[in-house]
Amino acid sequence: MSGPDLEALEEAYERGLAAERAGDVPAAAAAWRACLAIDPEDRGGAAIRLAALDEAPSPERAAPAYVATLFDQHAESFETTLVLSLGYAVPERIAETLDRLGLGPFAHGLDLGCGTGLVGEALEGSVEILDGVDLSEGMLEIAEEKELYAALYAGDAVAFVEQVEAGAYDLIAAADVLPYLGAVEPLLRGVARALAPGGVVVLSTETLDRAAFDGTPGWRVGPKRRYAHALSLMERLLAARGLVVLAADPVTVRYETGEAVPGHLIVGQRPG
Repeated sequence: MSGPDLEALEEAYERGLAAERAGDVPAAAAAWRACLAIDPEDRGGAAIRLAALDEAPSPERAAPAYVATLFDQHAESFETTLVLSLGYAVPERIAETLDRLGLGPFAHGLDLGCGTGLVGEALEGSVEILDGVDLSEGMLEIAEEKELYAALYAGDAVAFVEQVEAGAYDLIAAADVLPYLGAVEPLLRGVARALAPGGVVVLSTETLDRAAFDGTPGWRVGPKRRYAHALSLMERLLAARGLVVLAADPVTVRYETGEAVPGHLIVGQRPG
């Protein structure tokens, strides 16, 4: 099967960007719909952009092709941009929170959406064996060079935890994964299955004002084209999977144009 018309896709994409910069929402929406018609796999994230403009409902998740393309394109500059420019410190907060709660050391951990290995670096010495999974092969190449992971897998985080051996891990970390997922039930179902008795999951989320979730299932695409989740939703879904919430700490996830992006660092545990 032939791929999309890349020239037409690029033209539509540039029209969408230009219209957004000009504040012309109808023209931007028309361009993003054209992108989806040309490329149903949605490498450009048109569905997310439509939702951010309130021109379409929020899809249940970002298209995997979009996430892989986005991070492949930025793999080489990822750490510089995220850590230095955006002030991203979630991996360090994960390590600090686990230590504060007296959790660990861990025998076998899983880093979902491991990227270039920032969580692996933060947890070095506290996890005996650490596996990682990510959609972006470009990010995985950088993570592999750090020699922090026993195994690295190219693939989707949700599919991975649904297929892995039950009870395989006593720690699962998902830093900056939920901003690309809306409906998180499949992920949490797989996480609960993959955790050993007594195992711990730690997740970072972004959030919005409470009113922003009115009329939604507790999640939606925000104006920065990333998914936000209500804390009440996350606590309810974790409990529904038999996981005890040990912490739900407010955090600044990153900074956008100098403004703090609020979120939560949530720790859940499967009873032993």
